[in-house]
Amino acid sequence: MKVEQIYTGCLAQGAYYIESKGEAAIIDPLREVKPYIEKAEKDNAKIKYVLETHFHADFVSGHVDLAKATGATIVFGPNAQPKFEAYIAQDGEELKVGDVTIKVLHTPGHTMESTTYLLLDENGKAHSIFSGDTLFIGDVGRPDLAVKSNLTEEQLAEHLYDSLRTKIMTLPDDVIVYPAHGAGSACGKNMSKETTDLLGNQKKTNYALRADMTKEEFVKEVTEGLLPPPGYFPLNVKMNKEGYANINDVMAQGLQELSAEAFEAAANETGALVLDTRKPEEFAKGFIPNSVNIGIDGNFAPWVGALIPDIQQPILIVAEKGREEEVVTRLARVGYDNSLGYLKGGFETWKAAGKEVDTIKSISAEEFAKRFEQNNKIKVVDVRKPGEYQAEHVETALSAPLDYLNEHLSELPAEEEMYLHCAGGYRSMIAASILKSRGFDNVVNVEGGFKAIADTNVPKTAYVCPSTLK
Repeated sequence: MKVEQIYTGCLAQGAYYIESKGEAAIIDPLREVKPYIEKAEKDNAKIKYVLETHFHADFVSGHVDLAKATGATIVFGPNAQPKFEAYIAQDGEELKVGDVTIKVLHTPGHTMESTTYLLLDENGKAHSIFSGDTLFIGDVGRPDLAVKSNLTEEQLAEHLYDSLRTKIMTLPDDVIVYPAHGAGSACGKNMSKETTDLLGNQKKTNYALRADMTKEEFVKEVTEGLLPPPGYFPLNVKMNKEGYANINDVMAQGLQELSAEAFEAAANETGALVLDTRKPEEFAKGFIPNSVNIGIDGNFAPWVGALIPDIQQPILIVAEKGREEEVVTRLARVGYDNSLGYLKGGFETWKAAGKEVDTIKSISAEEFAKRFEQNNKIKVVDVRKPGEYQAEHVETALSAPLDYLNEHLSELPAEEEMYLHCAGGYRSMIAASILKSRGFDNVVNVEGGFKAIADTNVPKTAYVCPSTLK
């Protein structure tokens, strides 16, 4: 028996490969299915099942394409009603993969179709659970993401409480927990950076598994402090439930090479968003006017999902040379399939063609401190999350979390110079590029973000300012 976690850090997502005696099962695969097929071929195994723990909201699963490519059966738990051919397993049903058994445990709560898969080894001993978004390391799935549910988040939380206590906590302590996500995912509140653990340890350390916890206490703690989910989540659920375009077709369209002239023409004719995925510091030095910078080396896909509300938005790509395929792939992972091509040769091609170029002013934290000392009335905009802002912030800073920037443009000072910062510089450059594209010409990015500002004498406070936007 082989069990392998295939973890994708940029999405904080875990897919799983189980193989026994020439048969394999894949759990919660990503959109690009070739790696799973190659892994099975290397083991001389046939993929028998594609197991889905639920209809994922934060990424587009590869279940449909993987089943078509391999002949595998897509399996969901009870209550799932996909629009494509799939097997809906019953609670307690057992599926054979070689010499091992996968037992279906219906664990509603995160969503009503949520299912945990219990792996029994060759001797019938409980080995591990693939808990999807039911149980994370240090946390549990948030109960407010079920699309078109007639249940409130409190009612879903009650289901989750029952699922954990009747299906999960009754299992042996030496069972390994393999969740669908780790720290950084928006599917929970406070997940651990660890991506696996023993169930016995989780019973001791996970707040949601406290033995003496009442249902009322559980509901209160699980629903408290939930931030609104990213806007693309319902759209990804829809794609996972109804199907989607073949990944090969999406890649072929997105990887069309465009000259500077063809790129400019495509932008003018289609109204496409120009998405520049270079490093923030490179983008600041020069970029195509009105383009938006979301660097490929950060939490790229989640920020695309949070900031580009229309999943069908045509997108033209500016990338570092050699990373174009990575960009198209990571866009497709969250359902942004309408990439029209990329600028051949990158931004240097645009410059060489003599096209118009824009820049964003960036200053060091030391220079920011000097300007603040000269005039403490300068407009400072903090684009970090509310919790980061509340912990400590520049005394006069306005809180404008990047997640909600599009909703609050009218509340930002359009005519005055604005000094933007985040924690380290990645998010503030995204914000600066968005504001520039919306006509805010006086934005200044503070390099190094609050981490660098913290080492200066700029006045700071932990007071929650009433000017917080969201």
